[in-house]
Amino acid sequence: SEVADLLGLMHYMEGMRLITVVELVAPTSDENVTVTDTEFNNVPVRLFVPRRAPGGLRRAMVYFHGGGWCLGDAGMQAYDHMSRRISNELNAVVVSVNYRLAPPHRFPVQFEDVYSVTKFFLQSKVLSQHGVDPARVCVAGDSAGGNLAAAVAQQLLEDPEVKTKLRAQILLYPALQALDRDLPSYRDTATKPILSRSLMVRFWSEYFTSDPALREAMASNRHVPAESSHLFPLVNWSRWLPAEMRKAHAYGGPAAGGTELASGHPGLLDPRASPLLASDARLARLPRTFILTCEHDVLRDDGVMYAGRLRAAGVPVTHHHAKDAFHGAMLFTLWPFELAVGHRMFNACLDWLNENL
Repeated sequence: SEVADLLGLMHYMEGMRLITVVELVAPTSDENVTVTDTEFNNVPVRLFVPRRAPGGLRRAMVYFHGGGWCLGDAGMQAYDHMSRRISNELNAVVVSVNYRLAPPHRFPVQFEDVYSVTKFFLQSKVLSQHGVDPARVCVAGDSAGGNLAAAVAQQLLEDPEVKTKLRAQILLYPALQALDRDLPSYRDTATKPILSRSLMVRFWSEYFTSDPALREAMASNRHVPAESSHLFPLVNWSRWLPAEMRKAHAYGGPAAGGTELASGHPGLLDPRASPLLASDARLARLPRTFILTCEHDVLRDDGVMYAGRLRAAGVPVTHHHAKDAFHGAMLFTLWPFELAVGHRMFNACLDWLNENL
């Protein structure tokens, strides 16, 4: 992808997206689940509906895939398999959303797509049509999808048109803030597999703009203007990380940058892009939460900080930390990329859903 990008043959993310294409599977129903590709509010979704007799109203999950807002698809084999299992084993309707991707589409398009689907699905008539209990609906997502799920859960609190309240949110190794690129997890796992520091910086910058100046400023952690420094305490890892994650790292905070980038790309400071920037008062109104983090993951500290802030705000939080896992490991449940840690993490999530949704 880097070579093709340098030679002008294709955009870096277009090259990366070829991985997604190889993994796509058709919407195929089986004896347990009916699977269809359709649209909710003009946004493509893959819908999973259990075939068994409902025996009452069903649970439901609205799911947002990962991929740095630039990659991924609900039709990828790993996501299809995961949604299928959740639908079958929990007797739940699963709506897996194919939101538009960067670089053709920048923030807030991805958020608007997933929010539009969620708001549409939460309508009483739509829930009734699918036999869903309005008291047992959750949003979920992994990585960039976890970012979107957290942002959707927050935005729903402020929407007077939405009467249905979420039962839960499930955030799997989520990206939750664009302010600080120098957390201990970014330092310790900068070059580890699946998601390096440089790739995460690229994902964040592509989410907002094609301007390489933002990527360069984020790489040096100088992209937030001095007048926005009042936001830094909300992502101050020295307060929210346990000692075993802080280790010997010293907190310095982001260095102040110029005002041009933030004024040109206001999404940088928008809680819809960085849910960790939400006030304590807003966080206190969120539903019960499951957060999964992995030790060998640049995004580890985002999830740990959010778990800490939610707990401090009085939200019931289950934080499952996998000390032997890397970013994206929960998707490694199918041959030939099958790992015991992937199965263990998925089962932990499934067990929590069974008890809490």
